[in-house]
Amino acid sequence: MEEALVSTSTVVWLAFAAGAVFGFVANRTSFCTMGAVSDVVNMGDWNRMRMWVLAMAVAVLGTAALQLAGLFDASKSIYTASRLNWLSHLVGGLCFGVGMTLASGCGSKTLIRLGGGNLKSLVVFTFLAIGAYMTMRGLFGVWRVRFLDSVATELPHGQDLPAFLTAAGVAPASALLAAAGSVGGALLLWALARREAWRTDILLGGIAVGAVVVGGWYVSGHLGYIAEHPETLEEAFVATNSGRAESLTFVAPLAYTLELLLLWSDTSRIVTFGIASTLGVIAGSLAYALLSRSFRLEGFRDAGDLVRHIVGGLLMGFGGVTGLGCTIGQGVSGISTLALGSFLTTAAIIAGSAATMKIQYWLLMRES
Repeated sequence: MEEALVSTSTVVWLAFAAGAVFGFVANRTSFCTMGAVSDVVNMGDWNRMRMWVLAMAVAVLGTAALQLAGLFDASKSIYTASRLNWLSHLVGGLCFGVGMTLASGCGSKTLIRLGGGNLKSLVVFTFLAIGAYMTMRGLFGVWRVRFLDSVATELPHGQDLPAFLTAAGVAPASALLAAAGSVGGALLLWALARREAWRTDILLGGIAVGAVVVGGWYVSGHLGYIAEHPETLEEAFVATNSGRAESLTFVAPLAYTLELLLLWSDTSRIVTFGIASTLGVIAGSLAYALLSRSFRLEGFRDAGDLVRHIVGGLLMGFGGVTGLGCTIGQGVSGISTLALGSFLTTAAIIAGSAATMKIQYWLLMRES
């Protein structure tokens, strides 16, 4: 039997630190994936989109480096399974994209704004968590399993791009190098192709977010890895809700955070990697808001605004669980594993958000 390289508490504190770095930097640089889509759709400004894509590139290349060094195995994550639930990825991504637009931001932006004093984000957090929990174990979960997850493609190997190359006869290391080099390199070149992309905030936001995701894989997938659990005699990952290697994602962890608060006296409930990173984002954002004196309490302007944010939170909870992640969970962490499902979900999120913005603009024009 083997033990993890570090204790459970160390994994949790490292996850909190990773989340805090994310929250601080994201608040400092205005890193926001919904904002990136909005800038492109409404103003033709691609700078924040380049920041997001830079984060993807850094995560892809860094995660590949971890794997080549033997410090992480992407096949141990939830993203690379051989069963490709393509309908769930598409529907989940679309719902999440619509939801994040109605709620003025994705899961990570909700946490960042909450740290900055935005009370609307507290409502979104709560309903996102409720929607996610209902989709994992409640009413929405029944619909998800029956109508969406049942439509899938079974692959003879993992759904990540290196697995396809390996199945074609390429050596595993060469397949990983080729896939990560091609995808990561292309993303990096596109992100930095314009002079505006070399601004300090864009470089800081993209590089820091991508690096934090890589760090998350190292913490949960290497430091917290147990080859043989003393009770189950199977491999295990310390303090992860999924029982697999995890990095940053902000849908299911919000549900687990709410569950922990509601069932605090239940000693079987513990602070996990996802919960710690969620709390870390709020703390990091709060720290920046206080240092920059930008902390402001903000509420809803009217009942309609409240309704939109509640609906948006529920849609993000449902879509995030159905599509296995959010703009960070799939858009950076998932894509870093080069999984097909992650690309599908991310594309669907962008499409859903852009379409909702177009409809909102059309409605606004009709009223004016």
